[in-house]
Amino acid sequence: MIDIRPFSSLGKAKFGWLDANHHFSFGHYRNPDRDQWGRLRVWNDDEIAPGTGFDPHPHRDMEIITYVREGAITHKDNLGNEGRTEAGDVQVMSAGTGVVHAEYNMEPAKTTLFQIWIMPDRRGVKPSWGAKKFPKEKREAGFEVLASGRAGDADTGALPINVDGAVMAATLQKGQTLVQPLAAGRAAYLVPAKGTVTVNGAAANARDGIAIRDEATVTITATEDAELVMVEVAAD
Repeated sequence: MIDIRPFSSLGKAKFGWLDANHHFSFGHYRNPDRDQWGRLRVWNDDEIAPGTGFDPHPHRDMEIITYVREGAITHKDNLGNEGRTEAGDVQVMSAGTGVVHAEYNMEPAKTTLFQIWIMPDRRGVKPSWGAKKFPKEKREAGFEVLASGRAGDADTGALPINVDGAVMAATLQKGQTLVQPLAAGRAAYLVPAKGTVTVNGAAANARDGIAIRDEATVTITATEDAELVMVEVAAD
């Protein structure tokens, strides 16, 4: 099953400082057909104006992964963590028993990012935060694992998350094909951050959502140079 969800069909929210596009039900956007995809609960495509951002607010029992596409995001939380994550890099916050954090675009130009929430396997764990640089050159041969709680990814250098799932990224040149296996009982959600692709023959544009399940292999061909982000999780 390949379900293409065009960018134009996503939930929209505009607040002046924030231009948000919701792949799943979030805030005032409610779509019962798009509440989640397996353990994946939120995928927000956000554009944040310079000098603005999300004031301190709480989270708990959620794995929150931020993939910065352009610019940078500056994080600060009540655990004492502070950091600046630049384009192409990733930060992870395991909210666990509870954390209060703020996220600001302190840059002179807009910041664009994907914010991804995955429901944890265990509730009530100790909260944590981390960030890491992931050079795009390492993604040219296939998907690089950016964040993972899968047992087989423990030694890949991925940021740890509290869920049997993974966030991955790849870059493809026009005409290049990538084949990714998908085990039974697993689901994937793929978004081209840039470029256009076909996924098992179905065409998708930049920032479209591609929901995948019950496919033993996922064959992705770039019809333009493309930057891909994919989440793989338990289907139920």
